[in-house]
Amino acid sequence: MAQASYMTEEGLANLKKELEYLLNVERPAISMQISEARDKGDLSENAEYDAAKEAQGMLEMKIARL
Repeated sequence: MAQASYMTEEGLANLKKELEYLLNVERPAISMQISEARDKGDLSENAEYDAAKEAQGMLEMKIARL
């Protein structure tokens, strides 16, 4: 069972603001990085693609947590 988290209205507003930023700025930026890396060719040896996919995974975990 999840533990209750108590916070101020200001704290809640900050979390909502952070979530909005992640969804509207960070997520599209990472999608663009993945697209650009994919366009460079062979994905099996593409470090940029691997890094972008890892960043996407971390971002999605953070979004889910918020």
